[in-house]
Amino acid sequence: LLYSAALEARVMPATLVDDLPFTAANGWSPGNSDGQALGPIRVHEALARSSNLVSVRVLQHTGTPAARAWLGRFGLDPARQPEDLTLALGTGSVTPMQMVQAYAMIANGGWRVPPVVIEKITDAQGKVLFEAPAPAPLTEDTRAIPARNAYVMAGLLNEVTRSGTAARAQALLKRSDVYGKTGTTNDAVDAWFVGYQPTLAAAVWVGHDQPRSLG
Repeated sequence: LLYSAALEARVMPATLVDDLPFTAANGWSPGNSDGQALGPIRVHEALARSSNLVSVRVLQHTGTPAARAWLGRFGLDPARQPEDLTLALGTGSVTPMQMVQAYAMIANGGWRVPPVVIEKITDAQGKVLFEAPAPAPLTEDTRAIPARNAYVMAGLLNEVTRSGTAARAQALLKRSDVYGKTGTTNDAVDAWFVGYQPTLAAAVWVGHDQPRSLG
């Protein structure tokens, strides 16, 4: 979602960004999960590899206020997202429902997709007791992000499942129409995969009720 914000700040998939050690003014010094730093790499490769160092620099270029506001377009609460560069590493607070709704917007070409928890309720005789109203027509008023942004993001997310941290998805399913992103918080306290294919979007979170490392 932060890379989607970066596209609006003129960062392109082929833009070169330093995957090199980084130290903020306050002394904060993040690193990549594999401990490596590859030097200048292109944005599409950095996202596929989940480069923390590139993500921090991309957020720094975008600006934290602009990025937090952009997350609001996806249905995330900007107030629950930090106002510093740690946001690049996923330190904000989100729910699986918020994440799957956000990715569904990308899958849907940039339009908001209001979640429907219950579609229909019937009694024992088949009488319909409740049925969710049909979704509203798609208009520019319900567009969350530009179509061009959603299109480019789809390409980036497909690369993640083709050659990146989620490459097992395409390899095991033997299908190329899978898009998504992995995520892991510090010490593997949380593990995520959020993604979609042409007819289904899903979010998977793995963790403990009382936060502790998954090992």
